Amino acid sequence: MIQLSSKERAFLKKLAHNLDPIVRIGKDGIDENVLKSISEVVKKRELIKVKILQNSSVEFDREMATEIAQKTKSVFVDKIGSVLIFFKPKTTKDAKITPEFNEFRKSKKNKK
Repeated sequence: MIQLSSKERAFLKKLAHNLDPIVRIGKDGIDENVLKSISEVVKKRELIKVKILQNSSVEFDREMATEIAQKTKSVFVDKIGSVLIFFKPKTTKDAKITPEFNEFRKSKKNKK
């Protein structure tokens, strides 16, 4: 999976700003259904937010986020409060965020 620089993370966070959380982690915690939902949604939308609800027993740590990313074949971008952001680049023509992200990456490399 791709490694994100801090600038790339910031760029994706900015793009995710207006998104609503699609998947919610509740009192059942992170089970197969939650992982399947995250996997399906991030594959379709590229960039998603996952909210950890107050009634959830899930305690956030980077290890957990990395594990979710691995199991859903996505990249953990960042956490804002109780919201996690995941990204999965798309190679199909209907990709919206990936081309913008790739353009951003290219422009950063050219400035070095």
